[in-house]
Amino acid sequence: MTSDGLQPQQREEVQKAIVVLDQHGFSREVFILKHLTAFRATDNWWNRYIGHREAYAATNFPFEIVTLYPEFFSVPVDDNERAAVLLHESCHLMGSGEEAALGATWRNKRQLGWTIDRYKQTRLWNATEPLTRAQFPYMFQCGADGQSDCF
Repeated sequence: MTSDGLQPQQREEVQKAIVVLDQHGFSREVFILKHLTAFRATDNWWNRYIGHREAYAATNFPFEIVTLYPEFFSVPVDDNERAAVLLHESCHLMGSGEEAALGATWRNKRQLGWTIDRYKQTRLWNATEPLTRAQFPYMFQCGADGQSDCF
């Protein structure tokens, strides 16, 4: 009651990202996002009180509420990138913490079609890759140089 819902255009963008997840085989995540999740555009009073660092979205577990910040709609270059954000948030909706959500999203990025060859120049990729590299260095010990992405 203390936050704003999504505008029709925003709901449409969320639905398109969920379709991308569905097309790539993330059926459990899609079920949760389509049927159990309430999306909102602004924080409720509690989230405003505790604050958040720069984010595309925030999840209130176990209440199955996802706040989508303006960056969710402006920074990703397409529905695939928005789907990557929702994949991350779906991990939180299932009770995973930030580290687990970051790792799961990175491990599943190829299945999603969110790959370095298509997205290495985007702000979302360039924000996520260093975080993942710092948190999970073993995910970047592949290739001839021993420093390439393993996933």
